[in-house]
Amino acid sequence: MIDTPTSRHEIEKPANDDSTWHKPNLKGDWCNLFLLTLLYTMQGISFGLSVGLPIIFQSKNIVTYDDQGSMSYVLWPYAIRLLWAPIVDSFYVRRIGRRKSWFIPLQYLIGSLLLYFAYNTDEWLPESGKPNLKMIVCLLFVINLLNTMQDIAVDSWALTMLKKNNVSYASTCNSIGISIGTFIGSVCPSLLSSEQFCNRYLRLTPGTGGIISIKNIIFIWGVVFLSITTLVTIFKKEKDTRLDDVKNNIFQNYKLIWSLLKHSSMRVFVIALLTSTIGYSTMDMLTNLKLIDAGVSKDDIMLMNTAMSVLRIFIPLPLAKYTSGSPKPLSLYLKCTPIRLLWSVPYVLLIYYTPFIIKHDGVVNVPIYYYLILGFIFTINELLTNIMNITHTSFFIKISDPRFGGTYLTLLNTARSISWVILNTVVLKMVDILTFNKCSNDDHGSCSTTDLQNICNTKQGHNCVTILDGYYIEAAICMVIGFVWYAIFKSHYKILQSKNHSHWIVDVKRPTSVSRSHVSSA
Repeated sequence: MIDTPTSRHEIEKPANDDSTWHKPNLKGDWCNLFLLTLLYTMQGISFGLSVGLPIIFQSKNIVTYDDQGSMSYVLWPYAIRLLWAPIVDSFYVRRIGRRKSWFIPLQYLIGSLLLYFAYNTDEWLPESGKPNLKMIVCLLFVINLLNTMQDIAVDSWALTMLKKNNVSYASTCNSIGISIGTFIGSVCPSLLSSEQFCNRYLRLTPGTGGIISIKNIIFIWGVVFLSITTLVTIFKKEKDTRLDDVKNNIFQNYKLIWSLLKHSSMRVFVIALLTSTIGYSTMDMLTNLKLIDAGVSKDDIMLMNTAMSVLRIFIPLPLAKYTSGSPKPLSLYLKCTPIRLLWSVPYVLLIYYTPFIIKHDGVVNVPIYYYLILGFIFTINELLTNIMNITHTSFFIKISDPRFGGTYLTLLNTARSISWVILNTVVLKMVDILTFNKCSNDDHGSCSTTDLQNICNTKQGHNCVTILDGYYIEAAICMVIGFVWYAIFKSHYKILQSKNHSHWIVDVKRPTSVSRSHVSSA
């Protein structure tokens, strides 16, 4: 049950509880916008490294899809960050600042771990042979664990760093910063360490190896993390936003999560977020890997990702006009949903026809028009994806209580991340299971296991051929589920965004003896 105020309690509401729309004015906030973008960029670097390494592994043909599924565990901290959000909100050193108390040590730890990764790169990522997945997964898991805690601190810091009428721009900073960081973390190591790419585009005369090794790139990031953290520690002061006579302990913050989830509107929204990415999961998780399997080079994929990174950086700027301060940001999300679901069809056709277009007599020769088709399909998907992510984030910030921003925003971001992270692992693990192979020239020969594949390959003139790729099965299933999701939650989204801000505010009571928290039922 949701508690209601009584005469024994004085409800403490935030000073800025105002459902009135205020026109954004960035005067005096430009430096804060730049700083937030920089902090989100640092978050994106470790995330980019986590999504870039699997593409490097796939291009060397040294890992299976099951190995790729295991590699995806490095992203699981994003799905469980809600567990420590109350800790970040509860413990801090007031003299340092509520958010800086966490930001500073976490950033120093991440920078130190990147230096440790650089020191062991040659051993864990050999030029030939299988990488040490166990050590790489463990280290990146810890780095992402720290990164998610830092994300909680920065998200809630954004709510107070910016002026109230500019808070919606935090979603723009988030999108631009994460995009830049992801590009630096995923594309740069792959391309700058590639001999083929550097000889083709960056060198006047061919040479051996890339212009910089992955080891040196990671080392530079470690130094940059430590340097920027030191500068922020010295020069950026945090506003004192403590509640008057109110300070939740860790148990009250966990109770706050439970109170939020008991709120009917929040519960519906969280369920929607938990299932919102199912429809696009196959398209997002498997396409790049399948293109590499089909013969497209890693460098070409990374060049395409570079172009998409530029889009991710610039899309939020014009989009901010429609999301920053908008009373109904989810309307744009709903318009994009069916288009993005249907965009799975061009992806499936692209994967199917790629080998016929780029391979001739076993030799890969990619025609110019193929790159144009690939770029067009990727661009439309990137536009839709970014619009939907930014509108979601804008709504998160619109309804969040800035006094409990770490816990409030993390609940919403975690719900969205859980769907993406878990599906990432499931889709990668299932693709081999749903793929049907047979031994060529033998109608009764099976290639369902590694042993059977080896038996088939030892027969003269025989090899395993794919009858039905699991990618197509997963794509069809996910698209159908996506349209079911849209039919169920379309009306709910319209209702949720029509609620005023007070509907989502957390009321903190000041009882004479016992402190309690609840969500208003307005």
